[in-house]
Amino acid sequence: MLTGLYFISSLALLYMGGEGLVRGAAALGMRFGLSPLVAGLTIIAFATSAPELAVSVEAALRDVPGLAVGNVVGSNICNIALVLGITALIKPPRLRETVIRRDVLFMIICTLFVPALLMDHRLSRAEGALLTIGIVCYTVLTVWHARTRRRRGITHQSKVPTWSDAISVNCVISIVSLGLLVYGSDMLVRASVEIATALGVSSAVVGLSAAALGTSLPELTTSVIAARHNEPEMAAGNLIGSNIFNLLLVLGTTSLIRPLSSNEITLIDLGVMIGVSLLALVFMITKTRVERREGAILVVIYFCYMAWLFGH
Repeated sequence: MLTGLYFISSLALLYMGGEGLVRGAAALGMRFGLSPLVAGLTIIAFATSAPELAVSVEAALRDVPGLAVGNVVGSNICNIALVLGITALIKPPRLRETVIRRDVLFMIICTLFVPALLMDHRLSRAEGALLTIGIVCYTVLTVWHARTRRRRGITHQSKVPTWSDAISVNCVISIVSLGLLVYGSDMLVRASVEIATALGVSSAVVGLSAAALGTSLPELTTSVIAARHNEPEMAAGNLIGSNIFNLLLVLGTTSLIRPLSSNEITLIDLGVMIGVSLLALVFMITKTRVERREGAILVVIYFCYMAWLFGH
């Protein structure tokens, strides 16, 4: 009972920290002249990936690699199947063809590349360095392209409300929120290990399900808020960028700190992550948007996967 309350409290801290970091980062992105899409792909994506980063690093330091890798794989499945599905049900997101050809395809490449690295059931420091270099290059190129468009007069102001326009205030909000994330992640890892031991399941299962859903709450919150304020492009950009950051930044940084073992992650788990990403790509290619019925399909797939995960 006490462990369950500890787990729920950790999710609450992650949610509050993620929400504050997302709003602070979004305000900073808009302040520096980034479009809602680019802010979603970079600053907001980094902010919403902060819980995954905190939890995975903490899990690696505590020698729970199944939770570290499972959290990333499960979060990416949750982002595409559940969060993108719910966003499409609220306001079908439409993306420009250039975004689909560049950012969505890059997400697919990352989604295929990381499982290929995991075929030997481990991520070495050298592979972590390669992933980290990849996210630095992607971020730099994305921001450079955005600033080039801005110089040409192509701008788009966000309709999403923020708490303050002051840079100093948003920096303080972001720092305090980051502290909540670090503390909440420590609580989450401790509680997850205890729950896995009590239920007799692997830490990877907890990472793929409850921990992944908990660390995806910032993505869910941000995407729903963006969709409700008629910014579905920011919502989709946040999810695309977050998945890229999870695979490259989170796994890269974590394996740099300590090489990761992925023995507890099955080919089915990786296959579901690849499958829902490819399905989302197909939906976007057909009409450059994800329709409501397609969003419903993604949500159903997510719950079917959860049923299989616990049934198995």
